Amino acid sequence: MKATVLATAAAMVGVSAAASHGHRHLHRGLFEKKDTEAVCTPGCTTIYSTITGEPTLLPPAPQTTSSSVISSAAPVPTSSGPILVPTPIPQTCPTPGTYTFPATTVVVTETTTVCGATVTSVPSGTHTLGGVTTVVETATTVVCPVATTETDSNGVVTSVIKTTTYVCPSAGTYTIAPITTTVPKATTVVVPVVETYCPGTYTAPAVVTTVTETSVVVYCPFTSSEAPAPTSAPAVTSAPAPSPSSPAKESSAPAPAPASSSSSSSAPSSAPTGSLGGSGDLWAMTYTPFTPSGECKGASEVMSDVADIAKAGFTTLRVYSTDCDTLPNVGAAARAHGLRLIVGIFIGQVGCDNGNPNVAEQIAALKEWKAWDLVDLCVVGNEALFNGFCTVDQLTKLISHTKSELASVGFNGMFTTTDVVSAWLEKDVAPICSVIDVVATNAHAYFNADTKPEDAGKFVASQLKLVEKVCGKPGYVMETGWPNAGNCNGVACPGEAEQRTAIESIKNEIGPKVVFFSFKDDPWKQPGSCNCEQHWGCAKVFGA
Repeated sequence: MKATVLATAAAMVGVSAAASHGHRHLHRGLFEKKDTEAVCTPGCTTIYSTITGEPTLLPPAPQTTSSSVISSAAPVPTSSGPILVPTPIPQTCPTPGTYTFPATTVVVTETTTVCGATVTSVPSGTHTLGGVTTVVETATTVVCPVATTETDSNGVVTSVIKTTTYVCPSAGTYTIAPITTTVPKATTVVVPVVETYCPGTYTAPAVVTTVTETSVVVYCPFTSSEAPAPTSAPAVTSAPAPSPSSPAKESSAPAPAPASSSSSSSAPSSAPTGSLGGSGDLWAMTYTPFTPSGECKGASEVMSDVADIAKAGFTTLRVYSTDCDTLPNVGAAARAHGLRLIVGIFIGQVGCDNGNPNVAEQIAALKEWKAWDLVDLCVVGNEALFNGFCTVDQLTKLISHTKSELASVGFNGMFTTTDVVSAWLEKDVAPICSVIDVVATNAHAYFNADTKPEDAGKFVASQLKLVEKVCGKPGYVMETGWPNAGNCNGVACPGEAEQRTAIESIKNEIGPKVVFFSFKDDPWKQPGSCNCEQHWGCAKVFGA
């Protein structure tokens, strides 16, 4: 069915992004879409054509009439106009009091793309926020929608969706035509994003909220009872109306949401019930929902993969980020097959804080999904210290920030970051040790030229012991494995037989404490100097 495109939400700032390369082993782009999204830097030709649609301001102007404190259930909302799609409804509470917002239902009859918004906090200064990034390996021309802003003759800023043709002349990292914003003090800004809603019935449950300041805007988000959640729904539950005064404070107690077939809206927001580690010689497997060409797998493909992983005897999946509908699709498959999850915040080359839109979007996606009964551990950063993406101080602050954000929506589980042993040993990581619950490392014996496949288990175990001593906390290996093809690295030679020998050695030595990397080969990656980067898939070893 042909998609209907509407421009329905406004934004306060424009678009930009940070590169999302992967870690030392070239597992790049773990949170970027790889289908039709391409972005541009100087030297790229950008051609816009505006999609028609009636723009609507978001948030609405606050009510200016005074009123007494509202007792019990007397809502005085102002909305942004007729609801065309299930974007969160902004309701303005003009004075302190208790407000009740009734349930609202929207029926979407065809796939609809709209200009939505996500929220991020930034310090004073000039910022470039939002947008999409990708790494292209050859000259590429792509046509795709992009959310951006427009200002009319009266100075009113709204957000719109535009179709843009990107002519990227050569390999490199490209960014959608960025718009910058300057703020005089720390504030919360709204970034335009493209959102797609599938056909179905969406309901915003009734909400009772008490506000303690004036002109507070409360957002009532929708859940879906017959369709998947939107591809990038904002995780905003409340925000202050634009005002020179200090940020508003409010608390809300939403009524129970209706039953839903999606894990994102049906799962309880509670502390995890699982524990780390396996009971036998197997525990976890890494999983990224990419096809051999690097595009996003659909829900049915993910379900099939996860079924095979479960049959192989694993009890847990580690995912790196939230792109490619990882949370709803992998979450649903894990629930269906009785598996636990290790979730992650992936940090690319730029921006080791919530000011990085990619980081903010991942945190927002986790807050929106909040199926915490599936989650045993959250990993903030994957080799971010080793790659120089974060300093110790930056990573410590980001872990603390993520813990606070996820605790606000019910996650009280364990946190860590993972890195290679050298990063743990060569830096003063005491601040990081103080904010994590367990220590974690990525340990690949193949990259030690003196380690034969049969000795891989002893090598990985020795690496973990070193890291455990650094923080004095229990440790786990978040990545380990052996390539099935590539070049020899000293006595460490890849191959199918060698991979089987190495993995058996790791299982026997330290299996209950490791996450094996990876389930399938990744032909979409560059081969690397070892000619091995595409060949870490080990499903055959486990009979999958």
